[in-house]
Amino acid sequence: MIADRIKQLREECGLSQAQLAKRLHVTRSSVNAWEMGLSMPTIQYVVEMAKLFRIRTDFLLGLEEEQTISLEGLSEEEISLLYGLLGYFHKRSSPGE
Repeated sequence: MIADRIKQLREECGLSQAQLAKRLHVTRSSVNAWEMGLSMPTIQYVVEMAKLFRIRTDFLLGLEEEQTISLEGLSEEEISLLYGLLGYFHKRSSPGE
């Protein structure tokens, strides 16, 4: 599960394995091994990836199905813009709208 999530999140962020490795200060082969399920990242790297991808560690570890995004570190203006976008997309996806 974690292998699939790492790859999914990395690709959603438009990062190569080498770019993710550089940000985490590990080798590209380490990232590849995590994504292939050949090895597991240490808790240190699970936490670092959660911060990088702005998600909860529980999602990365497969303990929850819903992906949540941390708003920590965003300004009030940025948070307000995000809520506005969410409202817009929710309205667009509502039946009969």
